[in-house]
Amino acid sequence: MTEMKKNSHAITTGPNRAAARAMLKAAGFSDSDLRKPIIGVANTWIEIGPCNYHLRRLAHKIKEGIRAAGGTPMEFNTVSISDGISMGAEGMKASLISREVVADSIELVARGNHFDGIVCISGCDKTNPGVMMALARLDIPGLALYGGSIHPGKLGDQSLTVQDVFEAVGAYSAGKITEEEFAAVENHACPGAGACGGQFTANTMSTIMEFMGVSPIGFNSIPAMSEDKDRAAFETGKLIMQMLEQDLRPKQIYTREAFENAIVSIAATGGSTNAVLHLLALAREAGVDLHIDDFDSICANVPLIADVKPFGKFMAADMHEAGGIPFLMKTLYEGGYLHGDCLTVNGKTIKEVAETGRETPNQQVIHSLKKPLKAHGGLAILHGNLAEEGSVHKAAANNVQHFEGPAKVFEREEDAMKAVTDGKIAAGDVVVIRYEGPRGGPGMREMLGVTAAIAGAGLSDDVALLTDGRFSGATRGISVGHIAPEAYVGGTIALVKDGDVITVDVDKRELKVAVGEEELARRKSAWSAPEPHYKRGVMAKYARMVSSASEGAITG
Repeated sequence: MTEMKKNSHAITTGPNRAAARAMLKAAGFSDSDLRKPIIGVANTWIEIGPCNYHLRRLAHKIKEGIRAAGGTPMEFNTVSISDGISMGAEGMKASLISREVVADSIELVARGNHFDGIVCISGCDKTNPGVMMALARLDIPGLALYGGSIHPGKLGDQSLTVQDVFEAVGAYSAGKITEEEFAAVENHACPGAGACGGQFTANTMSTIMEFMGVSPIGFNSIPAMSEDKDRAAFETGKLIMQMLEQDLRPKQIYTREAFENAIVSIAATGGSTNAVLHLLALAREAGVDLHIDDFDSICANVPLIADVKPFGKFMAADMHEAGGIPFLMKTLYEGGYLHGDCLTVNGKTIKEVAETGRETPNQQVIHSLKKPLKAHGGLAILHGNLAEEGSVHKAAANNVQHFEGPAKVFEREEDAMKAVTDGKIAAGDVVVIRYEGPRGGPGMREMLGVTAAIAGAGLSDDVALLTDGRFSGATRGISVGHIAPEAYVGGTIALVKDGDVITVDVDKRELKVAVGEEELARRKSAWSAPEPHYKRGVMAKYARMVSSASEGAITG
């Protein structure tokens, strides 16, 4: 095993490492343990919220697999912010920032302890991209395992996710449901551990992890509390030792073609707009040239075939039962949409993995390419005088190709939410929420509370919402986010006034405000950036360092 200790020998081998060994022995490691390759197990477990609550169990199984295959696991923990809990509150500003902290902390612990390989366990919106970014930076044999989706909540015959709770807020405010009905949705939506159950951000990123090949194919989509997940975790532990023996590293997997496969998976499943932000950030870490407009060119040619929430009928657990990622991959590969020669952590190519895909008889979740839900998938990138660097429109979430209306402008999310719940937003309005971008927020909050309240009030096809912030993967309706440049740096969104006519034209890929250049220049000369919300600490540090959303909102 000594030839596989390329890094850890620096702290475990030789007389001059006696003190290090003494410290490690105090933590329970034996001489035999320290002669073996050291595998870091990066856990994103927290006791707060369901998405990551069960990850200690999976970490235990992964460590069993590592030991069985001849390695010594060393587990450590990092942070996680639950979007579902912090959504709509000031704490949501911490969410995107946590992606950087996850990547930074895993990198630091791995470098500081000279791990020979690493397994990352993630379970929610920002831990998924965070661990992928850490793997790219470290570029030692490593892989990621997603904790899995929550099982659907049940209320009578209705299957529920947390999306239904957010939308119930709007329905209750509009008088469409009673207090008892509202409470019933809240009490039944989330039945146990696991990430939010639709093709929201967590499951979108999980799908990407498999399509990029950095997670074992077929493992991520196994639901969180299934016994099969324990077996998958054990096999993941064994697999990292195989990767170590082969010296298979993340940057062999993170190729330009692998990123294109990831974008295909977003399009085909109607995935979260947040995937744009995260893949741009990951590409920068991996040294891959990826541009925001690449998402549009790929999505324009890939059909939407997965009938999953937030726009469809089914849950992530249903898609797994229908044949899961292997069958989805098989369908897309046979249709000519995937690069088959891309490598995966299994040591097989995407083509070889796709050939193992099997459809469950009579499944209704994954449609054939001949009968797609929509001819063009997922996302559209819009440009124009309101988004010179680009913006992201979730085309899968509605059927509206053109929307025009007067702006109702809000300087923060809370004010817009109050307007919706007070019934002050009407059909035809364009809600503009600004100063919620990467620097202006800081942290680029998601607007699920507002979009869900609009949907719950029955206005999802009649009101557009624009923001320099983000949207949840659970968002549906006419929504355009990631508008760049953001308001805080003087982007045009900072200059919009109530009543200005805004046009969202999906066919033309345009986002415009009907204000002349001279008037915009006059408004710009009178504009100044507001005082930052935070002047010290991690939030202030992030605001000083973060890049534009069009570049992934990264700090490196």
